[in-house]
Amino acid sequence: MAESSGKPSVLFVCVHNAGRSQMAAAWLTHLAGDRVEVRSAGSDPGASVNPAAVDAMAEVGIDIAAETPKILTVDAVRQSDVCITMGCGDTCPVFPGKLYLDWELEDPAGQGVEAVRPIRDEIRALVENLIAEIAPGRNPA
Repeated sequence: MAESSGKPSVLFVCVHNAGRSQMAAAWLTHLAGDRVEVRSAGSDPGASVNPAAVDAMAEVGIDIAAETPKILTVDAVRQSDVCITMGCGDTCPVFPGKLYLDWELEDPAGQGVEAVRPIRDEIRALVENLIAEIAPGRNPA
């Protein structure tokens, strides 16, 4: 459990922190509420969040338009209980006692909202399974 709050902490990582990791962080925040601390980052952050990802999430009532891509830091990994990479070959610093997962997901970069919808829905299913593992309890959505 994250030392500061006693809640599990999850870090989602993809290269640009502009699509998959932003959608995953938004789903986890939406579905788990305050039961989990959520972070996202990228090894080579983009300038802004992918507009198709913003639109796809807006369709399900989640606003990520104000999010900004962030650089992956060793501290972000150190402070997280679970580090999830998004099938992009990223290498996270490895610390003992953490859970490392890799979710193989298509990269939504350069794709329209029609192509991003199934990625969004696959991420939701993965996040729901993650919540059941690390923060079981009521599911508000």
